[in-house]
Amino acid sequence: MKYTEEYKEKLHTPQEAVKVVKSGDYVQYNSYNGNPSTLDRALAARKEELEGVIIGTSVTLYPLYTISSDPEGKHFIYHNWHASGFDRKIAQTGNYYYVPALYYEMPLMMKRSKLIDVAMIQVGPMDERGYFSFGAAAAHAKMIADNATTVVVEVNNNMPSVLGGRDEAIHISEVDIVAEGDHLPLFTIPQLEPSDDERKIAALLLEEIEDGACLQLGIGGLPNMVGELVAQSDLKDLGVHSEMLADAHMKMFLSGRVTGKRKVLDPGKMVYAFAMGSKELYEFIDGNPACATYPVWHVNVPHVIAQNPKMVAINGAIEIDLFSQINSESVGPRQISGTGGQVDFMLGSYMSAGGKGIICMTSTYTNHKGEVRSRIRPTLDPGTIVTVPRTIAHYVATEYGVVDLKAKSTWQRAEALISIAHPRYQDELIREAQRMNIWRQTNKIPN
Repeated sequence: MKYTEEYKEKLHTPQEAVKVVKSGDYVQYNSYNGNPSTLDRALAARKEELEGVIIGTSVTLYPLYTISSDPEGKHFIYHNWHASGFDRKIAQTGNYYYVPALYYEMPLMMKRSKLIDVAMIQVGPMDERGYFSFGAAAAHAKMIADNATTVVVEVNNNMPSVLGGRDEAIHISEVDIVAEGDHLPLFTIPQLEPSDDERKIAALLLEEIEDGACLQLGIGGLPNMVGELVAQSDLKDLGVHSEMLADAHMKMFLSGRVTGKRKVLDPGKMVYAFAMGSKELYEFIDGNPACATYPVWHVNVPHVIAQNPKMVAINGAIEIDLFSQINSESVGPRQISGTGGQVDFMLGSYMSAGGKGIICMTSTYTNHKGEVRSRIRPTLDPGTIVTVPRTIAHYVATEYGVVDLKAKSTWQRAEALISIAHPRYQDELIREAQRMNIWRQTNKIPN
């Protein structure tokens, strides 16, 4: 009864709730399915009353009314540390400013900077003990709230109630304002059909996974295909320690491939920071004791990841150069996604006993002009962002094979990468490697 009364006292309409925002404030939204879409729309309606309000978030799954209503940035300025499809459209207007960061450090950055005036977070309904679950988007939600002057939650009855290691919920006593949203269904990711080349890569990656390995899978058709193949395999006692929990993890668990018995950290638990996938996935994590959500300052910390033996991190990239510098986030200087947790997991798996940090990509792509290009490049184009430095580049996979770059010299790396490039581009890559003096004299091609 006590918590119900406190809830009623703090309950406001979305329109009333956003009145707490003043000109010049830094307003931090939660990310993923924790994005407060109803509050965002209400705040957008106050546009003419406000100036210089910074909206910070990442991976928006629904349009941001605040930013789309103000493309010139006169009232709202957009800070983002990982672009979604919606964010890429916003970036075209010019009112988009990327925040480079290691994901595991984002909460710490919030704490140090003391920037957040107002936190806005979508949560599940309050339980009988006064807690609101962060549901599928717990990753950095509690840290946003802990470092904000004012905390506003938007209640969505469709948000699952998840179990966790820590920071999976917020108590009514920690909340300043409660608003009930439009209770939209959670965003679901369409299950992309992998291409023939992606199927070949997935089959090659399956050979890199051993019994007792601990897996992290990124987003997209290729990681999901890996999950499908693992589910159909005879692999035993796999574990999960992953920034994102996806349908692939659920399928591996339901098939009996994932048990977590050999995990050093959280044995028997699938550890994750946020979940994104199908409606079935959200139903799967609801109250499921096999799943444990933790904040990114635990899940993504490299030395924590490294405590899992045979840690296998599988992520995608846009391109790699012959020096083994990996770009996973930009087209030239234009930001199209973000660093996310890729560096965190590449380093963590690199340090894990028997670990493998695997970057996978098809050997070619078709650009906007219809031209086929190699993803393995002599050098990255000027202005291209290096996501993963060559010092922690480990395994790279295309449909032509998988190579291990660890402890290899520049010429050995160039040779390994060219061996998995599309045959059409290999001669050109060898010539460029020769020109850059990263090809052994005995291996140089004739002039």
